[in-house]
Amino acid sequence: MTSCSYSAIRLATALTLAFTSTAHATNGINLIGFGAESSLMAGADVAVARDTSALNTNPAGLTQIKAPLLDMFGSVLRTTDLVHKDPRNEEHASNRYTFLGGGGYARPLEDTSCTAGIGFFAQGGAGGVFDKIRTPFGNRDDLSSLFGIAKVIPGIGCQVNEKLSLGASLNIVYASIEQDFFANTSFGGLAGFSGYKLEDASALRTGFKLGMQYRVTPTLTLAATYTEKTELPMTGGTLVADYTSAGLGQVKYSDASVKGFALPREVAVGLAFKPADAWLLSFKLNWMNWDDAINDVRLRATKPNNPAAPAVYPFPTAAADWKNQWVVATGVAYNWDDRTTIYAGHNYGKNPIPRENTNPLLAGILEHHLTLGAARKIDQNWLATGGVEWMLPVKVKYDSALFGASELRNEAIVLHFMLSRRW
Repeated sequence: MTSCSYSAIRLATALTLAFTSTAHATNGINLIGFGAESSLMAGADVAVARDTSALNTNPAGLTQIKAPLLDMFGSVLRTTDLVHKDPRNEEHASNRYTFLGGGGYARPLEDTSCTAGIGFFAQGGAGGVFDKIRTPFGNRDDLSSLFGIAKVIPGIGCQVNEKLSLGASLNIVYASIEQDFFANTSFGGLAGFSGYKLEDASALRTGFKLGMQYRVTPTLTLAATYTEKTELPMTGGTLVADYTSAGLGQVKYSDASVKGFALPREVAVGLAFKPADAWLLSFKLNWMNWDDAINDVRLRATKPNNPAAPAVYPFPTAAADWKNQWVVATGVAYNWDDRTTIYAGHNYGKNPIPRENTNPLLAGILEHHLTLGAARKIDQNWLATGGVEWMLPVKVKYDSALFGASELRNEAIVLHFMLSRRW
């Protein structure tokens, strides 16, 4: 890959990620859906996949796009109860709003049975910002982590025969992380606690997705997808550590990295069934291999600007040991009339984070999601889609080595919208 193309990809993914000041985890660190229809059917999308979000859900579905199509989509997330509680604190995260954005374009290829496209997607992430909470060292300081993932996805779907469609997409994944871990707190000298601020660590990696849709009858479609694991070692960052209690002040490390994160290997199967002309029922079962994706998270910083400081910033490896996750999604679409479609859905995935490894900076503990929305044809070319997703409240109690007996709560509301143009 040339430096020019690398820069272009990085810019495109960074622009997508720019809308995600914090991305709140849903199915682990993944969103439940991509694009408005996928999200409003609660992620029950592999057997439906009929707009440009098929690039990120099931590229075989691109074959259902019979004319050039442009989708522009976005979401606004409002946390209603993202709270960390311990014997000294009960604080709500100050970053209550998250803005997600993306889009896609696809068109049939002339003289072929294939449709190709490219899309930009906010994939997910996690993050919380807790301002001026009470530390275990008797002062107040900030605690935050902003971790986001975005994708640029080119892909193609081809209709093999009247029943079978196959597709493939290339996932170009960009991830970034920033953290403030009591950056103005220092206690006990070099052998004690030194808070830090991490900035500009990022990763750019590639992966792929394969998809299939098989139309058993005009009313029944079966589908399956496979997504390969994508490692996300975030490097190239800087870290400033507070060694005030050791008489060194603030020390800057010019080479910082965070390793141990990955997007998991996934296998999904689904079906879509039309019991009547106006109704579409969809189901998806998705296996997410978190056990092989997020185990130990390692922060490492070297090259300090003060030779008296430790050569390697001594922050311990954080155990994660995530468990594999089964996600069950059910969605329904009802054609109210020739111009209006109503959507609803439910998504469930058991929290993959072991209780003992819970922490307020990676709050991927959400399990149930309910969705409701509608699409309306403006005219023969334009379609507007919008709706709401409710991430139902969940609470985890755990023991923290830093905070003691702790509790993490999470709940949020998301507004989804999309504007589509066909030619």
